[in-house]
Amino acid sequence: MNPDTRIFVAGHRGMVGSAIVRALQTKGYHNLLTRSHAELDLTDQSAVRAFFQGEKIDQVYLAAARVGGIHANNTYPAEFIYQNLMIQTNVIHEAWKGGVKKLLFLGSSCIYPRDSPQPIKEEYLLTGPLEPTNEPYAIAKIAGIKMCEDYNRQYGTDYRCVMPCNLYGPGDNYHQINSHVIPALIRRFHEAKIAGIKNVKIWGTGTPLRQFLYVNDLASACLDLMKIERNFFFPRSSSAISHINIGTGEEVSIDRLAHLIRTCVGYMGNFEFDPSMPNGTPQKMLDSSRLKALSFNWCPIDLQTGLTLAYNDFLNNQKFQKEPVTYDQHTSK
Repeated sequence: MNPDTRIFVAGHRGMVGSAIVRALQTKGYHNLLTRSHAELDLTDQSAVRAFFQGEKIDQVYLAAARVGGIHANNTYPAEFIYQNLMIQTNVIHEAWKGGVKKLLFLGSSCIYPRDSPQPIKEEYLLTGPLEPTNEPYAIAKIAGIKMCEDYNRQYGTDYRCVMPCNLYGPGDNYHQINSHVIPALIRRFHEAKIAGIKNVKIWGTGTPLRQFLYVNDLASACLDLMKIERNFFFPRSSSAISHINIGTGEEVSIDRLAHLIRTCVGYMGNFEFDPSMPNGTPQKMLDSSRLKALSFNWCPIDLQTGLTLAYNDFLNNQKFQKEPVTYDQHTSK
């Protein structure tokens, strides 16, 4: 990679895509291509084909996706599987046809079986049933991983996939129904503080365990992973596992997370869990041994610091979406 490398960031307005753009710009990359949904509908194969044929792109970061929390996944399963399949299929295939040799595909830890052994290794993919509340999204992401693997095997491309743990930070979606747990709790506790509400209800039992990664740290890891030589990333053969876990190595219960966010927001009231609502996967502790073995200097910030930064971003950018999350926003469950 050099400063003149022509890089397309798909999903640049979303949390992950915007973080990748910031990271690239900080590193001096200035030849960046971005397109909004109005400018380029990634579900439109002919439009995506024309884009790649006309732009002569060197590298792609595929962060575009239809995403959301448990409610959104349960309410819009058809949109989740259709839009994600179309986006990634069009981008990956047309990138290959357009001569793009290197691509990074953003996935999610929800690709792994619901009751996967802990910590979760990359090879546990497709070894058991998925979590029903996000199965359509997970199926689409699994298809994207396999598509990258098969194109690498047949065409000799260098298409890599990263599976981050739950993400949060600048550019997150704070929709009161369709957001993920950290932005949902930040907004809920903040609004309760402002309104003087003495008690906040939270979905589930509070017992599920999660890893949380600040999105800027993910972007930094993505840039480092794109610089790793192919033989290091795929140590066995061109058909080797193409995805790599990115986790923090630490997990926290949703109950503990709620306490941390309540303190961060400065909410003085109480909260209680609603066990009649779904929990999601009980535990998703990613094994990041492959990442550590690549030996680049990467150290994510701690959760408390990240939550403080996320709350400050929320206060500075209180733009609440009224519609389900669009495809140019990407995160994990």
